[in-house]
Amino acid sequence: MAGLADNSTPKNPSQRNQGKGSLDTPLSGRQRILPKLSPDPDAFGHATEGFARFMGTPQFLLYMTVFCIFWLSWNTWAPAEWQFDSKDLGFTLLTLMLSLQASYAAPLLLLAQNRQDDRDRVSLQQDRQRAERNLSDTEYLTRELASLRIALREVATRDYVRAELRSLLEDLLEAQEELRTHDQSGPGSHESPRDKVKDKLREQRDRQRTPRTQQIPRVKPGHSAQDR
Repeated sequence: MAGLADNSTPKNPSQRNQGKGSLDTPLSGRQRILPKLSPDPDAFGHATEGFARFMGTPQFLLYMTVFCIFWLSWNTWAPAEWQFDSKDLGFTLLTLMLSLQASYAAPLLLLAQNRQDDRDRVSLQQDRQRAERNLSDTEYLTRELASLRIALREVATRDYVRAELRSLLEDLLEAQEELRTHDQSGPGSHESPRDKVKDKLREQRDRQRTPRTQQIPRVKPGHSAQDR
């Protein structure tokens, strides 16, 4: 007997595990005695919410009241052979029906409440995302408006252009008056009156310019040639 036992037991561990399956092979699931029920959660949820909403309406309370009154009246004043829930037993069948209804109504109401909580959670998440997008859009528009306002500071406005043209017209009138007076007084210097007027106008423009718009003074062609 001992020899037979030794021969029946495999000496190799791999042979010993072949009956149970190797470690890299998942075990198959156990077979269920009853088939697994998998109802459609959306359809069941809609039906549950509809029933829960109906239970919270005055019509349901009215129907339940009429049903209980009819039940009690029938089993109280109807002939004894027609009665199906004796009043001597305290209307046991009615009590069992109401208890069964309450036991089913509570889970249905909880299921409907859970679905409503899920919808509220999704709605709050969408509202939060929408608020974040609105905030980012508002910040972007604020930055764009600020950049536009900064850029508009460098743009010449109508009043500024009019003021510049008015000052230029005054300078031209002064130069014309200076030339007229110089022509009337006669030639008195080697430099022409036009050059004097140009130098005077250039000096006035240099004094009126701001440091930001200050330009490099132009050099006369004669002086530049002498410097070279």
